[in-house]
Amino acid sequence: MVDEVFPHAPETIWKTLTSGELMGRWLGMAPAGFEPVVGNRFTYRTNPAGKWDGTIRCEVLEVIPNERFAYSWKGGHEGNVGYGSLLDTVVTFTLSKVAEGTRVRLFHSGFVFPRNETAYRNMSGGWSQVVPRIGTLTDEQD
Repeated sequence: MVDEVFPHAPETIWKTLTSGELMGRWLGMAPAGFEPVVGNRFTYRTNPAGKWDGTIRCEVLEVIPNERFAYSWKGGHEGNVGYGSLLDTVVTFTLSKVAEGTRVRLFHSGFVFPRNETAYRNMSGGWSQVVPRIGTLTDEQD
């Protein structure tokens, strides 16, 4: 879990979280085909490994404007071990208004151990680095 407070209204943070162009900037991977609509399928591309082509397949699962945004995050291949192993997870952002602005909590759930140990370690470190960028990009939008 990543837990950050940003000095912005939930509506402003929401825009940064759910704009495909801005997602690409704070996450470092541009989503292809993204729309913040339940059922929308989109992809990210990263480094391939073994039989996995590097495509992360996602589907928007929940959209509650200014409060909650969740999508599936699937990738890898069953024949891979370590990086690129089969992954079927869910990324959930929750936003709540606090005196200082907006608290953003990110939960990335569904990892299966030991198969996803490498993905869990890499993504846990990665999310803690990219979530603060949401605040930086939101500053630019104000």
